[in-house]
Amino acid sequence: MTDTGSHRPQGGLDEETRQMVVDTVRQLSKRLLTKKAVLEWDRDEIFPEAAVREMLSPEIGLQLLFIPEAYGGMGGGAMDCCAVTREMSKICLGVGTAFFAIQLGSDPIIVGGTEAQKERWLGAVAEGHSLVAYAVTEAEAGSNLASLKTKAEPVMDDSGTLTGYRINGSKQFISTGGYADFVTVLAQTPEGPTFFVVEKGTQGFDQHKGEEKHGIRASNTSPLTFTDVYVPVENMIGDAPGKGLKQSNQVFGYTRLMVAAMALGAGEAALEGIAIPYAHERIQFGGPLSAKKGYTNKLIVPHWVNLRAAAAHIEAIARRIDSEDEDFQVEGSIAKLFTSEAANRAADDAMQALGGYGYISEFGVEKIKRDVKITCIYEGTSEIQQNIISTFRWKKTRKTKGAFYEEMANGLDGLHGDCDRSGCRTLAVCARVLNRTIDFAHENRLTRHQQVMFALADMMAHVEVGESMARLAVNEPDEINLATARVFANSCARLVSEKARLIVMGSDVVAAETADQFLPSLDLPALEGSYRGLIDDMDRIADRIFERAS
Repeated sequence: MTDTGSHRPQGGLDEETRQMVVDTVRQLSKRLLTKKAVLEWDRDEIFPEAAVREMLSPEIGLQLLFIPEAYGGMGGGAMDCCAVTREMSKICLGVGTAFFAIQLGSDPIIVGGTEAQKERWLGAVAEGHSLVAYAVTEAEAGSNLASLKTKAEPVMDDSGTLTGYRINGSKQFISTGGYADFVTVLAQTPEGPTFFVVEKGTQGFDQHKGEEKHGIRASNTSPLTFTDVYVPVENMIGDAPGKGLKQSNQVFGYTRLMVAAMALGAGEAALEGIAIPYAHERIQFGGPLSAKKGYTNKLIVPHWVNLRAAAAHIEAIARRIDSEDEDFQVEGSIAKLFTSEAANRAADDAMQALGGYGYISEFGVEKIKRDVKITCIYEGTSEIQQNIISTFRWKKTRKTKGAFYEEMANGLDGLHGDCDRSGCRTLAVCARVLNRTIDFAHENRLTRHQQVMFALADMMAHVEVGESMARLAVNEPDEINLATARVFANSCARLVSEKARLIVMGSDVVAAETADQFLPSLDLPALEGSYRGLIDDMDRIADRIFERAS
């Protein structure tokens, strides 16, 4: 057997084909995934197995999107999968989770499987015969894949030839775990963590009843147990054991970007699908709520800006995944952290925007609020993402002697020269403040404090998302893109200023005199200049949002 695995295949669909698939998903909301059905599945906690399987049928075949062409699929790239996942999550994040589980469960085979394994297992997925689950998480290991307790012991025949493995252990919080036709399970072999395919019905493999959940109740989340489960050696993914962690790391950037797209779709559904139309139609004190700028600029516009910036960043990273041979783990973590937290806040304020109606299930926004919280948790919690982002970017900053963020700042200065109304100058200052704050934290050994690392991660995420939004505004310089970039740059400036002060002054480890001397050198008051015109920009955005809603 030859291991052909590396990163996910690059490339993708042309724009017209991608839009055709997105339109197919939109049509599902009128027939298969109607609002009535979605609310019933949520209320009664029903996993709509028949509907999900119909989505995989030859008549629809949505799973073909992420299967390489060589194995019967369409060969869609990250950009394509983000667009379709985002659209499906607008309809129902629970159903979106079920669809994502098939992608996730297939990924170890796509990146690490032999040709024979890809033809067999990916072929079965492409033909619409298989629901798949990704069985990695354990009750005690959580996101720490190196702490796996599920074991796979080698089984030899009388001649000493390896014939298979016997798996023992349990997995927790497995999406579609109770219904999957096969799972890709990560288990510890003598050579290290290794993925295996385990089929439904295999003796000793038990798929348990789904958990009762706060949200995404239309998805199935089940524990799995493996008791002396024998799998033949052909079911070990790849040509040698011990490659499981490498295979996982190769797709983390991609999978976390998909979760960001899921969160984005849910946040947009709450805001653009419910709160904005409601504000346009609801009359209070002689006029629509949409005309009351205190209301719109508190409950609508900041979230619209954040989600627009998140979309710009997700699309920028998806393009890079589709064209560059890197794993993009940190970029995926930034997208997931920023978008999931932004979407969660957007859904919360969308409920507030509807007043009492926001609390009633009929209007759908309280369901989205319950659903979207999971995006801050699964595929690694926000805190796990903060650890990843701050650790890797801190190391990269030190390794490049500050060049990583300085080059970003220089690029933003250049964009400012192309268009001086895009917030680029503010973001360049933010990047340089971040750079100096990382150095200060390192030199004063503050990186030992997890709160400091979390604060650095938030700064890093906002600066990098801000750069994506600024580039979009410069490349497509209409009035609203530019206003959106300026408003986001302002929110980035406020966060960077606040977190920098916390890091420099928040610990007694740093002498007060040292902190007092360093802080003025950051020139934080320069960031306050970004406040000028903020209210006018928010008013412009509100006016455009509700013009489109008319």
